[in-house]
Amino acid sequence: MAETPILVADDDPDILKLIERRLGMRGYEVGTASNGVEALEAVALATPEAIVLDWLMPTMSGVEACAKLKADPETAAIPVVLLTAKTQEADRRRFAGLGVAGVLTKPFDPMALPGHIAQILGWEP
Repeated sequence: MAETPILVADDDPDILKLIERRLGMRGYEVGTASNGVEALEAVALATPEAIVLDWLMPTMSGVEACAKLKADPETAAIPVVLLTAKTQEADRRRFAGLGVAGVLTKPFDPMALPGHIAQILGWEP
């Protein structure tokens, strides 16, 4: 699992740094983007093994970026984890319809984050 490339997109620089640091400490190679457009551009340059997308971002939301990734045969198989404060069942059904691997709810425990992502992706218990 060491050096597994993960792309993380979030418009909050503090959350982005926190996630990057926590995943990096766990041995993941982390790329970052501040919105959906940057995330799609990063994926076009280097295909990550997983993507974590914040739902609400300027320019292009994580949901919009996820829909574009899942519609493209070259990126459709990349597991996407959606990061959101939305906890309503209707939102979760919508996310599941997009083909996301899982949803992480904000606020989250930074110490547990790498384990949660690995568990969602089936990389470890």
